[in-house]
Amino acid sequence: MTAASPPVRASLFVTCIVDRLYPEVGESAVNLLRRLGVDLDFPAAQTCCGQPAFNSGFWSDAKPLARRTIDVLQSDRYVVVPSGSCASMIRVFYDELFHDEPQMRNRIASLASRTFELSEFIVDVLGIADLSSYADAAATKRRRKVTYHEGCHLRRELGALTQPRSLLNSLPSVELVEMEQSEVCCGFGGTFSVKYPEISGAMLNDKIEFASATGAEVLTACDSSCLMHIGGGIEKQSIPIEPMHIAQVLDEATQN
Repeated sequence: MTAASPPVRASLFVTCIVDRLYPEVGESAVNLLRRLGVDLDFPAAQTCCGQPAFNSGFWSDAKPLARRTIDVLQSDRYVVVPSGSCASMIRVFYDELFHDEPQMRNRIASLASRTFELSEFIVDVLGIADLSSYADAAATKRRRKVTYHEGCHLRRELGALTQPRSLLNSLPSVELVEMEQSEVCCGFGGTFSVKYPEISGAMLNDKIEFASATGAEVLTACDSSCLMHIGGGIEKQSIPIEPMHIAQVLDEATQN
C-alpha cells in the first residue's frame, strides 16, 4: 500500500483591500484551498506588502513594509495571494525595491519562488486545472453566465493567462462568456484613478460597456481592487451584473 502524499503547505497573504473591505474574499479563498486539501495557515502579523508606496515612488516608505512581509513569510511554505498585483509586488518588484541591498537577495529570491496568485497556485502548484470533480451538485442545477476581466499585473507581470479561465471553464455551473478587450486595464491602477480621474473613468466606462454586452450575470477577476472599481461603476449605472472575486465564484461552485 502506497503512503498518501503529505498535503501541500501554504500561507495565505490576504492583502490590505481584502482584509479591510472584502473579508468574504479571504474566507472564500480559505474554504476553497482547504477543500482542495491544502494545509493552510494565516500569519497574523502580516501587513501591507508596500505596493501603494512603491507605485507612488515612496520607496523609503515601502521598504519597511516589504521587509516586514519578507520576515513574516520567511518559511518553507508556499504563499498564496488572492491578488495578481500584490503577488507581483512580492515576486517581481521586491527585487527592484531592494536593488541596493544585495544582502537581501537570497531572502527575496526564496520568497519569490514560493509566491503565487490564487489561480496560479491551484493550477501550477496543486496541479488542478479541472474542478468538475469538486462541483457542488446543487450549484450545477443552474448555470450562470460569467465574464472575466484580466488584471494588468496578473497578465503582464505574472504571465497568468490561462489558469483563471481553465478553472472557470471546468465548472458545470459556470458558462464563461468572453468580453471584448478583457485584457485591457479597467482604469483603476491604484493611485492612477485618483491622479487621472477623467482617463480612469473613460476606461471604466469602456470596461462596463464590454461586460454588459456579454449578457453575463457575474463579472469576475483575480483582484479585489479591479472589482471595487468596476463594481462602483456598475452600481452607479444600475447595471445588473454582480462583481465577484474568482475565489468567491470557485468557492460557491464547489461547496459540498
